[in-house]
Amino acid sequence: MRTVLSIILFLSIQISFAQIVSEKERAILKDELLEDRFQNLLPQLMDDADLDMWLLISREYNEDPVLKTMLPATWLNARRRTMILFYRNKKQNTIERIAVARYDIGKSIKSAWNKEQEPNQWKALSDIITKRNPTKIGINYSKHFALADGLVKTDYEELVKNLPDSLVSKLVSAEKLAIAWLETRTAKEMKLFKKLVKTTHDIIDDAFSEKVIIPGKTTTEDIVWFMRQTVTNLGLETWFHPTIDIQRANQELKSHIYSFTKGDKDKIIQKGDLLHCDFGITYIGLNTDCQQHAYVLKDEEKEVPEFLAMAFKKGNRLQDILTTTMMEGKTGNEILLSSLATAKKEGLRPSIYTHPLGKYGHSAGTTIGMWDSQEGVPFKGDYSLHKNTVYAIELNVTVSIPEWQKDIRIMLEEAGFYGDSFFEYVNERQTEIKPIKVN
Repeated sequence: MRTVLSIILFLSIQISFAQIVSEKERAILKDELLEDRFQNLLPQLMDDADLDMWLLISREYNEDPVLKTMLPATWLNARRRTMILFYRNKKQNTIERIAVARYDIGKSIKSAWNKEQEPNQWKALSDIITKRNPTKIGINYSKHFALADGLVKTDYEELVKNLPDSLVSKLVSAEKLAIAWLETRTAKEMKLFKKLVKTTHDIIDDAFSEKVIIPGKTTTEDIVWFMRQTVTNLGLETWFHPTIDIQRANQELKSHIYSFTKGDKDKIIQKGDLLHCDFGITYIGLNTDCQQHAYVLKDEEKEVPEFLAMAFKKGNRLQDILTTTMMEGKTGNEILLSSLATAKKEGLRPSIYTHPLGKYGHSAGTTIGMWDSQEGVPFKGDYSLHKNTVYAIELNVTVSIPEWQKDIRIMLEEAGFYGDSFFEYVNERQTEIKPIKVN
């Protein structure tokens, strides 16, 4: 006899594969997107950062997070010690892409090191840099942005030891450039991002449906593993383990940390439960992060109760306050404090903890609050919002529910794109609680 879990895992394979392309097609698309970024994005980013040379160094299985995003589809890791050098000649409007390595790095970066002629890789690197005589050499170190701090101590020491003093004096932090590379989305990437967010929504729709949920039998862990298995069946990856939690009339509201890190372990879903998920997937170098709500209708109910529907609208209102406050040049802390002030004036009980989203789930860019830092986030929150970036619009609002004689928390998260002085959701947002009708 099949268990409830085995039944719903079987159901997961019925989801359409239409939006997901084959491994070969993914590799082609990944390399096309990367070449587009090298050709049409990187020169401008280097000019904006006032760097004419950018040097990245990594060893196999210990990759710089930025360098890892530059590897072609057929490179799952760096090889041996991989050195990548970008040299920007602004006057001639050219950019060289050089690998000081034994191999070409795909089709986009050509190897310039002949080991037979110069056995010392560091000496070869030094000669290449000296020949170009850059004004500044950006290297990836940063005190406050981990993703921009990828140059390890050993490689830094070897670099300094092998460069002449005249070049060592030109070494500067590439923090601004590294963050910009990770946070900036191209038009081609956004087409893919829309499909990825749509797939994320589709999986949630299946998870929060009568196809999967049997009140009195299905547990929260069943739903979690349904989502994980569905992602695997589609040939995708989850970048964090999903959580499912329940709010119901006869139970006290639990903390943020419980909902977001623990969920409800193997709790049986009942009619009348307000469900919440936190779920994200990875596909062709991009990541999603989404939180939505569903409600399991009672036998006598034909729709989500009005008091819950109205509570949900307050969550949407907080989203609107935040996204209309987001403006290029404002810091995350300025956006946070202004949004919270507006929300509180309207009588809301808000909490905002929005983060960059893209090459990594918690990616580079400004941080607009953290759940335990509602007064502002030092350093990361002082970074400014830039255009052509994607954010996980993540927040919650606490609402008093007289019908349940308690508070509930509407917790929402959707991918949003900030363009040239405009904001839009990458693939819409949830505007109503999903009703789950079961017999």
